[in-house]
Order: sequence, then structure tokens, then C-alpha cells
Amino acid sequence: MRIFFLLIALICAGSVSYALYLQLIDGLLPCPLCIFQRMAYWLIGITALFAFIHNPRRLGKHIYCGLITFFSLAGAIVAGRQAWLVRFPEAFECGISPEEAFLNELPLAQWWADMFEANGDCSESVWQLLSLTMPDWSLLIFLVLGFITGFIWLKNNF
Repeated sequence: MRIFFLLIALICAGSVSYALYLQLIDGLLPCPLCIFQRMAYWLIGITALFAFIHNPRRLGKHIYCGLITFFSLAGAIVAGRQAWLVRFPEAFECGISPEEAFLNELPLAQWWADMFEANGDCSESVWQLLSLTMPDWSLLIFLVLGFITGFIWLKNNF
């Protein structure tokens, strides 16, 4: 079980690292929904890393799996919303939204602007892999992480 938590932490680190690569090298600006997803990846990854280091027993596994499942589902909701906006951009005006202003005023955005400052358009998607956009891939990753940890969480409860 311990290696499972390490794998989750590495998946999250890889996802955030690739997003930073696309931002800093390819020039893709993150939107507010992208930043919320990065925060979810950070929360999942840090929780999984703590679980790996802690190597918990039954109650600890329940708590860590529950937190990872919750953060994964929250990230999936945001990624799903962004995937929908990419397909139906006329349904939402992102621009300088209240979310963007809020995120850019957070201490995290001041402290690490490259990671947590939102400047992009939520409905724009120029990156695709196998005909899926970045929000689609993010949604899939969140759902897989949430499903697996949720399954382990429920399996250990019954």
C-alpha cells in the first residue's frame, strides 16, 4: 500500500511539472480553472507523500484515502467544467473574472507566480493529445486517482 501512495505523489508531481513545462516553455497561459486543478494536484500529491512517509495503519489509510478521494473529485469537477467550456466557449466569458482576481491576490500567487497566477482563457485549448484536450486528460487522471483511492477506502471499510 505504501508504494501506491508514492505512485500517486509521482503522478501528481509529473502532471504539475508537465503543466509548468507547457506554460514556461511552450507559452500556454493557465486560466483560473487550471490553477484550481494545480491546487488539487498539489493537495493530492502532498497527502499521498505524507501517507507514504507515515506508512499508516487502518485508520490512517482511511483518512489518507478519504482525503485523496475528496481532492480528486474536487479536481475532477473543475476539470469537467473546463472541458465543457472548451467545447462550448460561448456559454462562459472567462476574461478577467472574479475567480482570476481572487486567485491572483492569494499569497500563493504572490509567492510563486509561475505556478499559481492565472492569466489564460478558460475556454481556449490549443494543446491536444489523441484528440483529447488538457482538461480532458486532467479529468481522466483525477477520476482514476479518485476511483482507485475510493475503491481502496471502501474495501478497507467493509
